[in-house]
Amino acid sequence: MNKVQRICITALCSIGLATAVAAVPDRHQSQTPSQSAAELQSVSGKIASVDKSSFTLTVGGSTTQNMDVVQTPSATPKTMTFQIDKNTTVEGKLKVNATADVTYREEGGNNIAVSVRVTP
Repeated sequence: MNKVQRICITALCSIGLATAVAAVPDRHQSQTPSQSAAELQSVSGKIASVDKSSFTLTVGGSTTQNMDVVQTPSATPKTMTFQIDKNTTVEGKLKVNATADVTYREEGGNNIAVSVRVTP
């Protein structure tokens, strides 16, 4: 094989590789930071019950907020159940009647706790 053929083959391979890399979508650009931050919500309340992979919070007299909207407190307390997974960070101990600040996301109709801060 002579030099010209080697150069042509190398150039064609380089163009093919560059085309393949350009065709792969960048997953990180499809979601802007404001979109992912807007999905997170936070709420405060008293812990009503604790299970191995979830806990229930009684919310009443506190506010629920996300990046754009703050909801005013409702007169009647309501309960919210949060799932805990391996990515959930818990500061303090989850126990009944403790106050908790929960940052969460909604996924498939469930509230997934991202972080929980418990105060006695």
